[in-house]
Amino acid sequence: MHLPDPHPDPPSDLHLRSLPIQVITSSWTRIHQRRYGSIYFGRGGGGRFDAPAGEYGTLYVAADAHGAFIETLGHTTGRTAIDWSEIEARALAEVSVLRPLRLVDLTGEGLTHIGADARLTNGSYVVSQLWALALYEHPDQPDGLLYRARHDLSRLCAALFDRTESVLATATLGSLADPANALFLADILDTYKLRLIYPASL
Repeated sequence: MHLPDPHPDPPSDLHLRSLPIQVITSSWTRIHQRRYGSIYFGRGGGGRFDAPAGEYGTLYVAADAHGAFIETLGHTTGRTAIDWSEIEARALAEVSVLRPLRLVDLTGEGLTHIGADARLTNGSYVVSQLWALALYEHPDQPDGLLYRARHDLSRLCAALFDRTESVLATATLGSLADPANALFLADILDTYKLRLIYPASL
């Protein structure tokens, strides 16, 4: 059986290429662990577009709540159930921008412009992190990367670089377990055909 070749590393002339920039003015949605604030630029290297060695921090957001959910709680392939404790541990937030964000568009033909393809957003993290660092260091100084959620290609997501921290504002929408979010949570679970596993005491 022929397996796809690994995605190539960033080309040596990437810094000379024009980046496919999309300007975004709308707000974003974020689902985050409650023990962290809604604005948290991670440097741990566990995310697809994290810096390989902590050169910058990355904040992951989505264009809507479904995208935020599937990129956090639904990102394990083949998963059919969510434990209630995972819901309780997370909160929902709206992230608004104080100026337009300039994001490298990895959702369409822009991939070709920079010498990449779709494997960049669904393949090896080692390779995608090398690309993220190269794009972060590009002379155009983009604010982050725009990409499609791996488990729901209809949802847009973004990895924002820490250079955007001063132009972001958040409004908390409460815990995912809050009764006020019950209908929203039910709709998401129905969309992705996921069931909740409740503790025996509930």
